[in-house]
Amino acid sequence: MKSPIPENRMKNRHITSFLILFLLVFITQNTSAEVLTSDPDTSDFYSNDYLRNDNYVYQDYIKAVDLSRVGFELGDPIITLFSADRFRVGFDDLRGNFRQYYYRVQHCNANWEKSEIWTNEYLEGAEEGQVEKYEFSFNTRTSYTHYEFQFPNDFYTFKKSGNYVLRVYYRTEKGDEINAFTRRFMVVDPKVSISATIGRAGTSEDYETKQEVDFTINTAGFHIDSPYQDIKVVILQNGRWDNALTNLKPYMVYNEKLDYSFANGTNLFDGINEFRRFDLKSLKFLSEKVREISFDDTMFYAKLWESEKRTFKEYTIEDDINGKFLLKTDDEPSVSNYGEFVRVKFFLPYDAPIVEGNLYVAGGFNCWQYLPENKMDYNYRRKGYEANILFKQGYYNYLYVMLPNNSNRGDATWVEGNHSETRNSYTILVYYRSRGEIYDELIATGSFDNGK
Repeated sequence: MKSPIPENRMKNRHITSFLILFLLVFITQNTSAEVLTSDPDTSDFYSNDYLRNDNYVYQDYIKAVDLSRVGFELGDPIITLFSADRFRVGFDDLRGNFRQYYYRVQHCNANWEKSEIWTNEYLEGAEEGQVEKYEFSFNTRTSYTHYEFQFPNDFYTFKKSGNYVLRVYYRTEKGDEINAFTRRFMVVDPKVSISATIGRAGTSEDYETKQEVDFTINTAGFHIDSPYQDIKVVILQNGRWDNALTNLKPYMVYNEKLDYSFANGTNLFDGINEFRRFDLKSLKFLSEKVREISFDDTMFYAKLWESEKRTFKEYTIEDDINGKFLLKTDDEPSVSNYGEFVRVKFFLPYDAPIVEGNLYVAGGFNCWQYLPENKMDYNYRRKGYEANILFKQGYYNYLYVMLPNNSNRGDATWVEGNHSETRNSYTILVYYRSRGEIYDELIATGSFDNGK
C-alpha cells in the first residue's frame, strides 16, 4: 500500500498547475494580440480594398457600370484577337465634378488567377490607359459625371488570348490608387470549333427540371498532344460565374473530335425559369411591371407590382433577354448624361423569413454579385421580402436568388422554380495550355440558346 501524499505537497502541485495554466493563457492571448495589432490582415477579401479578379464595384458612388462589345450590347464580353472588335466601357460617378480615371488590364489563367507572364508579353503599348471622355449630367434630379472609353485602341492592344480583368481607378493627391471597379472579359484566338445541342436532361430524375449541354470540339488542323490534360472547358449559363461548370474533361476522344456528351449528369444545369423584368426607358409612362412612378427634388422612385413566388407554379413562356440589361432612355436623346437614376422598390410576399440563407435581387445588372445593396430584407408587418435598389434608366432582367449560408453559389430555383423548358443562353469557353507554357490560351468560344 502506497503512503498518502503529504497535504503540503498536494497544495504545491495545485499551485504549480495553476501557474502553468495561467502562463499558457497569458502567452496565448498576448501572442494573438501581437499578430492582430502589429501585422493586420490587409488582404481581407470582404474589404473593399481587396482587389478581386472578378466583376466587382469597390465604391458605392460608382453606378451603371457597363462593359460590352461595340455593336453587340447584349452579347458576351468576348472579342477576337487581332480583329477590329472593341469594348465600350461606361460608368457614372455620383459625386459629380471631374476626376481623372485610369485603367489597366491583367491577364489571368483559366481559373481567373493572375498569369505568370509579364505585361509586355500580353499587351502592346502603355500599361496604363487614361479615360478621356466624360460628360456632366444635364437637367437630371441626381447629379453625376458619366465616363466612357473604348479599348483596345491605337495605344492599347492585346498580343495573347485568354481571360483578362479590367481595373478602373483614380489617384488621390498623395498618389494612392482608389479602385472604382473591375470587370472580367475574354480575348479569343479561334483555333478549334464547337458544336452543341441543349435539351432536357437525359436522366429520368432530372428530366423535368434540368437542361443538358452536349457538345463536341473539332480540333481539325490544330494538334493537341494530350486533350485530357491540355484542354480545359468552362460552361456559363446566362453569363453567370457562380454556377459555372468548370474543368470538364472529354467523355470520349476519337479522330479529331473531343466529345463532351455525358450521360451521368456531369453537364447538367438547373433549368430555372424565365427572367422577371421591368422597363424604365421612359418615366412618363408606366410599363406593365411598374405600378407607380413618383419623384422629389433629388430622385425618381418606381414601385413594381408585387411579385409572386414561382417555386411550384407551372412553366409559362415569357420574353426576356436572359438576365441582361440595356441602359436606354426614350425621354431624352441620350442615356449617358440625360438618363435619370431611379430607386426601384421590390416586394415579394413570403409567409416567413428564410433561415437557410438570404434573398437577393440578381442579374446581369450587378454581374450576379450578392452584395448588401441588392439584399432583400424581411418585413414582418407586410409578410414579405422587400428591397430598394438604385438603377439608371433602361430595361432590366432579374431573378430572386437565395444565397445559402456559407456559400457563394446562388440558388434561383428556391423562389423561381425549376423547369427544363426554360429558354436559357449558354456560353462554352475552351482553354488550352501547351506543354512548357505558363499561361492559358482561349482557343474557342461558342454561344448557344435553346428555343430562341
